[in-house]
Amino acid sequence: MYVHLGGNVVVPDKDIIAIFDMSVVTTSEATVQFLKIAEEEGFVVRISDEKPKSFIITERDKRSIIYLSPISAFTLIRRTQKIEE
Repeated sequence: MYVHLGGNVVVPDKDIIAIFDMSVVTTSEATVQFLKIAEEEGFVVRISDEKPKSFIITERDKRSIIYLSPISAFTLIRRTQKIEE
């Protein structure tokens, strides 16, 4: 199954490694550094110009992609759970 991450971005649920809430994880300096380095190295995809509410770490064909989504982590997690039901 697929999960809509916002905008025109849809990814297979099996590619999703983790979903994080930006308001929680950006309080950690380690997470801020992780996202900064990932963006510098070209792993980050901004789904929209809106302020991101979550970020999603995915892996496809042994390549990591981090999506910055305007959709809340709670909503995205619910979407993945609906797929499992």
